[in-house]
Amino acid sequence: MYRRLNACFLGILALLAWHGLLSPTVYAADAPARPNVIVILVDDMGWTDLGCYGSDLFQTPNIDRLAKDGLRFTNAYAACTVCSPTRAAMMTGKYPARLHVTDWIPGHGRQDAKLLVPDWTQYLPREEVTLAEALKEAGYATGLIGKWHLGSQEEGWPDKHGFDVNLGGYHKGQPPSYFSPYKIPTLEDGPAGEYLTDREAAEAVKFIEQHKAGPFYLYMPHYAVHTPLQAKKDVAAGYEAKITPATRHNNAKYAAMVTGVDDSVGRIVAKLAELGLTERTLIVFTSDNGGLLRSTDNVPLRAGKGSAYEGGVRVPAIVKWPAKIAPGGVCDQPIITPDYYPTLLAATGIAGTAGHNAQVDGVSLMPLFADPKATLPRASLYWHYPHYHPGGATPYAAVRHGDWKLIEFYEDSHVELYNLKDDIGESRDQAKTNPDKAAELQQELHAWQSRVKAQMPRANPKFQGK
Repeated sequence: MYRRLNACFLGILALLAWHGLLSPTVYAADAPARPNVIVILVDDMGWTDLGCYGSDLFQTPNIDRLAKDGLRFTNAYAACTVCSPTRAAMMTGKYPARLHVTDWIPGHGRQDAKLLVPDWTQYLPREEVTLAEALKEAGYATGLIGKWHLGSQEEGWPDKHGFDVNLGGYHKGQPPSYFSPYKIPTLEDGPAGEYLTDREAAEAVKFIEQHKAGPFYLYMPHYAVHTPLQAKKDVAAGYEAKITPATRHNNAKYAAMVTGVDDSVGRIVAKLAELGLTERTLIVFTSDNGGLLRSTDNVPLRAGKGSAYEGGVRVPAIVKWPAKIAPGGVCDQPIITPDYYPTLLAATGIAGTAGHNAQVDGVSLMPLFADPKATLPRASLYWHYPHYHPGGATPYAAVRHGDWKLIEFYEDSHVELYNLKDDIGESRDQAKTNPDKAAELQQELHAWQSRVKAQMPRANPKFQGK
């Protein structure tokens, strides 16, 4: 009831102001100008897949410029090593373990494995107040363009979670095709051969134009750069000509897909500038998990998507907000997906109001916007993945505390301990040489799992192996 009344009240104020029946000064006092919000979530983009993060092949001038004009994070993490849990964390500010949304939906069936996965939740619960719902309640126009992947039934699609516009979001995690006809039920096919990433960019520009009076929240979870690897032939051919035996990144199709995302960012930023919205628009750019190894190379990080190691969870992250963030900043503070929920509520001035989620696990990044060297009111980040994944993960949990990271593997209950400052590639396990630190972090990890009521895997009575 509160949400409907509040939204109705703001709508009436806006209507009165539009028709000149309410003084602009009075309206501004009652509902101060709030920034537009754009969240760009790329699918499977690795930590080194951008020029500004060290790629030796991918050309990303628009995203690099976004970093130059904003704040780039060097220790940003996805909430999970796979996509759906991270997307749920983005929508709610909660760890996947608390939500019990702990694998990509519907996950991998492994009835022959040593452990049985828990009876986890394969949709975003309706009782969760999403970022879209919270912002819509505050008078924002809300739109999703791209991938959803948070529920198999239509009643769990984006329009049931606060989005006024849903173009492309449904239950599947990858497009049947990147070229039209797309065969996506929530996106009308374009002309034959139209490229999906281009179409998403065009729809984003249209949404911005339609809601330029603001405020608006545009959530743009690109289907790219997820498989299938399908790219424009001319762009891929251009990259093929640049690849040498010394090139670390050497997948031309994947490179062309990265370029598609970069072009999309360029079109969005250009439209904001054209409409005079740059100063009052906050842009977040990040990825839902680490890079897929058969698509990219995450070196110096170990492994990739579907792994317990840094290559599975460390991701690029950039925030641009000219009104609050000085250009050219670099922040080394560890951050994680659930942080965006309280950050965006604080940035839009609605933090602390009724209607947003209780027990939010993330913390606001606003102090880092003012000073990239500031500290945040928390000591550790956590992961909980009680599943199996072809990328290499067996059921595990992990904690990062300062420079230390501990991983606990549940098949045999062993732990590994790494100092990421000295060993970003996680090549020197210190669990046996520093048992006190390992025990300390393992105890902390277990305490956190208890607090969030994390679901644990259990022994499989049918397992035939050792």
